[in-house]
Amino acid sequence: MSVSAQNYKNLTDLLLDKQIISQKQADEIRLSMVKSGETEESIIRNMHLFPDDDLTRYKAEFFKIPFVKLDEIGFSPEALSLVSQNVAEKYHLVPYRMDPKEKVLEVAMANPLDLETIEFLEKKTNLRIKASMALSKEIDSFIQEKYEREKGITSEVSKALDERKKDEEKAMAAKEKTKTITTEAPIAKIVNTILEYAVRSRASDVHIEPLEENVRVRYRIDGILQEKYILPRNVLDAVVSRIKILANLKIDEKRIPQDGRFNINVDGNEVDLRISTLPVSYGEKVVMRLLRKASKVPSLPDLGLRGLALRNLVEAIERPHGIIIVCGPTGSGKTTTLYSILDKVATPKVNVVTIEDPVEYQMKGVNQVQVNVQAGLTFASALRSFLRQDPNIMMVGEIRDTETAELAINASLTGHLVFSTLHTNDAAGAPPRMIDMGVEPFLLISALTCVVAQRVLRRLCTECRQYTDIPPETETELKTTLGPIYTMIEEKWKKENKKMQIPKAVGCSKCNGTGYLGRIALYEVMPISEKISKLIVSHSSASEIQKQAIDEGMLTMKQDGYVKVLEGITTIDEVLRVAQY
Repeated sequence: MSVSAQNYKNLTDLLLDKQIISQKQADEIRLSMVKSGETEESIIRNMHLFPDDDLTRYKAEFFKIPFVKLDEIGFSPEALSLVSQNVAEKYHLVPYRMDPKEKVLEVAMANPLDLETIEFLEKKTNLRIKASMALSKEIDSFIQEKYEREKGITSEVSKALDERKKDEEKAMAAKEKTKTITTEAPIAKIVNTILEYAVRSRASDVHIEPLEENVRVRYRIDGILQEKYILPRNVLDAVVSRIKILANLKIDEKRIPQDGRFNINVDGNEVDLRISTLPVSYGEKVVMRLLRKASKVPSLPDLGLRGLALRNLVEAIERPHGIIIVCGPTGSGKTTTLYSILDKVATPKVNVVTIEDPVEYQMKGVNQVQVNVQAGLTFASALRSFLRQDPNIMMVGEIRDTETAELAINASLTGHLVFSTLHTNDAAGAPPRMIDMGVEPFLLISALTCVVAQRVLRRLCTECRQYTDIPPETETELKTTLGPIYTMIEEKWKKENKKMQIPKAVGCSKCNGTGYLGRIALYEVMPISEKISKLIVSHSSASEIQKQAIDEGMLTMKQDGYVKVLEGITTIDEVLRVAQY
């Protein structure tokens, strides 16, 4: 009979009720407590029934204490400055967030039931302590990282607040205050710290978001947004103004969005930053896109292409004319794939021209043009000009409208090789989308040679990656989706005298505790065969086109993902996150 949540007498009852342990194991724990006199927790830990990390979570649930994952939340430098590193190490705790309005300091502790320590912190900070439970190893890591590596931003936030207070006391005009504080060292150092961390953590974007009571700084790393800093509201205007100054934007214009750019050098890496400001409910939000100048264009196999998919794409690339479309949503790596293709075809013997928005990689031997709508330079107008530049190969950043689509098709029909991107969910959806734009089907099948669809997902960290047995439900899903491919992979494992397993993310210092490091793409490559051409002309649906492509040997992105799981490159969860459609 299940024990209700309100009546758990001990941790064993909770574990039994949630079916974490069996009745036999529960009886064994109780008997050991009577015989040995050891604590319940130490007995459970010594029995190795589940990972210690899980035990901490169950303890938090039993005591009805919030549980926090320190590697997944942002921290407030202001909160960190209230408790010294010595105190944090002595009592095994970390302050991570402060609510000045409610006068509350949120503290993660290995033992949140230590009332004496909580009382001590309340007297020291003059704030009410809200205790949470966290993993002991994460507390150690947090103390080391935040107190050692983040001393800069913590002290500069404090200085900036002091400067702000002084300015207010002087009752300066609002406009003058902004100008003063944005050029002073504390704010400049805060912005520098935010940007330096972005470069060193391989972030693609930085989000500075004003909330009702504070400011959140998040980084997009390997495609996932991660909260890093929680800054006080008082520094928002100054931080935004500092970024605007760097990007040559209007400081006093806060009513409309603005776009700008500037570049920085961190550890010898040249990085271009595209800046976008947006007025939101509680102030101005800033998003910064990082474009690394020194980035080497990866090869097609490095991106994740292999086997028949790679062969079909290479064959399409090697043709002297035709159009190749790369599909996927925003942020799916389409542009990177196009650059990899260009890197393969750009030789001194051919003239390659591109129109992009923006130019993300500087490529040798390629004539790259940046879209400038205000000056009348659009994808369509650039395409017309390209035809007068004696090109062999053209790359159009994106087909957005009927005019661009028709021009790209006509360019490919007049003997040019054209590459472009399109926003569709899968490869089979590209032809119907082009027809919807107004392209005649008979022209489309004459020009279109290949369609590539893709998604990007996180690659497992090889330093901490572990393997586990395949659960029955997962095995069924893999067999159903992969069919004969599963059998082939299984036979390969058997030949190596190994039991087939799947990897899981663990987390270490190298991958910042996430279990993932870097990214790889999932692909489906659909060459336009005679049968597919007939389906396009007859206005068949995307599902009919996809069925024919699969019959001809195309792997779907989900299938490609599952193969990469069985190869130890990524996890089931990652594949389902990006390829579940």
